[in-house]
Amino acid sequence: MGKIGMGKKLKAAKEKIERGKEYPFEEAILLVKEASYSKFNETVDLAIKLGIDPKKSDQMVKGSVVLPHGIGKKVKVLVFAKGEKEKEAIDAGADIVGAEDLAEKISKGWMDFDKAVATPDMMGLVGKLGKILGPRGLMPNPKLGTVTFDISKAVKEIKAGKVEYRAEKAGIVHVPIGKVSFDAQKLLDNAKAVVESIAKAKPSTSKGRYLKKISLSSTMGPGITIDVASVGKGV
Repeated sequence: MGKIGMGKKLKAAKEKIERGKEYPFEEAILLVKEASYSKFNETVDLAIKLGIDPKKSDQMVKGSVVLPHGIGKKVKVLVFAKGEKEKEAIDAGADIVGAEDLAEKISKGWMDFDKAVATPDMMGLVGKLGKILGPRGLMPNPKLGTVTFDISKAVKEIKAGKVEYRAEKAGIVHVPIGKVSFDAQKLLDNAKAVVESIAKAKPSTSKGRYLKKISLSSTMGPGITIDVASVGKGV
């Protein structure tokens, strides 16, 4: 009965969206909110198909952006640091701070955190956890600002809504931009911040159209194709 009910709701949600149509960003966001039918507060996801060849290392697109309005959930931040930097991390709002003790816990399977940050001098220790943290996207990375001596800035940015992105094998980037309960303008601000960041990350070797397709969806809802021209100039 439950599955039949959900099927009817999904069908009704799909009927709100015109097949093959590319919607302006603002309209697509309103539709995503309208088409959301589940009882929980769904995450809104932005998917961008890029004109890159992800097999080529010089065309890999990855980076991070601080969303103006956050992602609508509390992020548990773990920091590998010692001494003064340990205190700095705690003062900045880090949830878990430590060094060898944390590395040992993680090596035994403990993973109760969402993001990890480390000071550069801790990377000898953290590097040994690469096989555990890497596949889960939790390995601190200097390019993403998560290996740094400016621990306070790193922690505060993550807490404020910093999200990381990375192109998958098919050249698609998926980024959460908030919850369906968000005001439409806040979702739009977050979406535009993501698109602008990804546009700036365009590899110099990428030829032709870079932003090939943009779509928006909630966790359970149907995908809505965005009119790329509506995203903004210079993107």
